[in-house]
Amino acid sequence: MRILFALPLLGLAACNVQNDEGNDQVRLQYNQQRVEDAASDAADAAKDVAKGIGNVAESTGAAIKDEVGDIDVDVDVTRNRADEKK
Repeated sequence: MRILFALPLLGLAACNVQNDEGNDQVRLQYNQQRVEDAASDAADAAKDVAKGIGNVAESTGAAIKDEVGDIDVDVDVTRNRADEKK
């Protein structure tokens, strides 16, 4: 969803605007290669962020396991009632 907010910025990055005030003209050129390059850079950055998040999650899980360790619990439950005959 957040990528939708970046799309207009990618479009603006691909435009060259030249203002000729003497002739009252504005020239707007659209460069598709710049859009493709910006989109590729954004995708690479997203992959790097996702890889970093995965690494942090993995190391956090390992740290938690090291801290908690394995716990063995032995339970021996006996019940003695006062009115029971042995």
